[in-house]
Amino acid sequence: MARPTKDRSICEFPKQSEFGPIGRNRAGQEDDVITLHLDEYETIRLIDMEKMTQEECSKQMDVARTTIQAIYENAREKIAIAIVEGKRLVIAGGNYRLCMRNKGECNKFHCRRNGNEEGLGRKKRGESC
Repeated sequence: MARPTKDRSICEFPKQSEFGPIGRNRAGQEDDVITLHLDEYETIRLIDMEKMTQEECSKQMDVARTTIQAIYENAREKIAIAIVEGKRLVIAGGNYRLCMRNKGECNKFHCRRNGNEEGLGRKKRGESC
């Protein structure tokens, strides 16, 4: 019997949850939709935008580095398919839990709730907190 999947910690929901080709009416065509899970979105955000290593990302999301590597590869493949094949990308679902910053439980520097919405809480790689 497989182990249950551990929820991944995410800091915030994306500001926009749907992306897609402009100028084509494809309503109702579910095969033209790629779903990027919220844990995949968070992995892309942390590694590509926040410039974290996979190790740092794994600590932020409370999962193993090998799990982050697999999530990251899946996320990049989904994004590539959506762009190359002109499909709609929807960010929703997945195995996640929203960090509890509002309860004082998230003290992670890269948490988007730690500071303001404009990303002033970001640090560059190698910079100490």
